[in-house]
Amino acid sequence: MTVKPNTHPFYEKLSLVLIGLIALGYLVILGKELLDPLIFGFLFAILLLPVASFLEKRLRLPRSIASLVSIILLLSVIGGILYLVGSQISSLASDWPMLKTQVSQSLDDLSQYIQHVFHINTSKQLTYVHETTTKIMASGGDVLGQTFGAISSLMLFYVFILIFTFFILLYRSLLFRFIVWVFSDEYSAIVHDIVENIQNILRQYILGLLLEMFVVACLACTAFWLIGAKYAVLLGIIVALFNLIPYIGIFTALLLSTLITFATGSIGDAIKVAASVLAIHAVDSNVLLPTIVGSKVKLNALITFLGIILGEMIWGLSGMFLSIPILAILKIIFDRVDSLKPWGFLFGSGQPKKRSTMKKMKPAIADKS
Repeated sequence: MTVKPNTHPFYEKLSLVLIGLIALGYLVILGKELLDPLIFGFLFAILLLPVASFLEKRLRLPRSIASLVSIILLLSVIGGILYLVGSQISSLASDWPMLKTQVSQSLDDLSQYIQHVFHINTSKQLTYVHETTTKIMASGGDVLGQTFGAISSLMLFYVFILIFTFFILLYRSLLFRFIVWVFSDEYSAIVHDIVENIQNILRQYILGLLLEMFVVACLACTAFWLIGAKYAVLLGIIVALFNLIPYIGIFTALLLSTLITFATGSIGDAIKVAASVLAIHAVDSNVLLPTIVGSKVKLNALITFLGIILGEMIWGLSGMFLSIPILAILKIIFDRVDSLKPWGFLFGSGQPKKRSTMKKMKPAIADKS
């Protein structure tokens, strides 16, 4: 008597997959406080790995010292950018009397426009503004407490990122050996290949983002300087920094740059700055992003957009940042597991490629020195 293989109907498999996804999503939401800084720390560790390896091999520094120096160098670069932004903001603060005059004049013009179009006189407008201000001041203590709590949580979040980055750099060999040990020797070559590709693609993705930000900053500063905007460097940095935020960042940059230009110049300059921001965004979306960043992760636009939405739903703003690297990691895994290759093809943007015979590679993260 022949024994029939134990097969499960499609709806049963689908139900198990959906239950698994729901459980995984719930655990991810529940573990946000731990997983969020841990993943950011992993990305920074991947970025700093060549620096730490150089300090270990060329300068003969202990691994702990090399990891710490790498993080200090990263903080120095971030501090330099913040200093540049701060110096520009201090210059902007020195023009406060002019800004105040410009804003007052704009409010007067707005009041007259409302009175002319909506037939609401100035006294009623002032009464409404006074009532709104009174309500805001009444809840000022709560707002101040919430703001202080948010800043404290944000600073603690950054500290956790640095701590996780240090420990991942310090124990990278242990972590890699653990990953290899979890799987049998049969899959050792696949594990090595996955780890190697995750390192390369994530590092290229992060460096691509930094390069894209630099190019956008140069384009924006040049455009604003040609327009004659007073704070061209500050506006260019604002556009470049907010451009890192997918989809909604460009609208924030557009609003801030237009308001600052309008407060320090004319309405014509503000319109030119707004048009320049939109033009730079068009060039970035259609030329820079696909060339510099998109070619690294090899994800199609539909999956990227869905991933960003899901990331925002699960983890908010940080989820939007992390969605693309996580999708890139998933695609690398899907492309190398036979049963998951259709999902890897769905995530990609081209035709499936035949993989050659895989050679066993030793990734840099497994450095045993």
